[in-house]
Amino acid sequence: MQDDRYIYFVTELLKGGDLFTYHRSQGNFNAKTTIFYGAQVLSIFEYMHGKDITYRDLKPENIMIGSDGYLQLIDFGFAKVVTKRTYTICGTPEYIAPEILLNQGHGKPVDWWTLGILLYEMLAGYPPFQDDDPMNIYRKIINTKPRYPDGFDSNLKSLVKHLLRRDLSKRFGNLKNGANDIKEHRFFSDLNFEDLL
Repeated sequence: MQDDRYIYFVTELLKGGDLFTYHRSQGNFNAKTTIFYGAQVLSIFEYMHGKDITYRDLKPENIMIGSDGYLQLIDFGFAKVVTKRTYTICGTPEYIAPEILLNQGHGKPVDWWTLGILLYEMLAGYPPFQDDDPMNIYRKIINTKPRYPDGFDSNLKSLVKHLLRRDLSKRFGNLKNGANDIKEHRFFSDLNFEDLL
């Protein structure tokens, strides 16, 4: 809506707040909660990618929790219809994919990278690549592998390793089976994705 002076956006009230605040208030999620929320983000990306939309800005602050406990993605400012590649440098430092940093052109696989970062952060409590200086974060993303804290779920560790592959031909979500590589991974083995609908 608008009047003579302002434009107004009326949006749905999402009483659960954002995932970032909820995660901080609850402490690190356990594997079961990480599966529940991770599967929802996976399903959202699968739907968006089916429409050739690449999101490019996944982070807990952009994920809202509805009163039913289910997630909704917000802030589509960096989202773009991408059928092949795009070269815009965008994203949040801790979540940005290496192909964006290297200006190699990117598409849907950047979202699968960010899913790997999110899953790691939900269980560990912090992202795998962090530093006070964004340039150091970028160096770590390009040159190092994540370190996993003691007690990190072994099934999730396996999935995160497959999502954080720098080689796009080996990154889950970008293989022939698309998102099915992720959905069929043993981390999600007990989950029926149809139950999320």
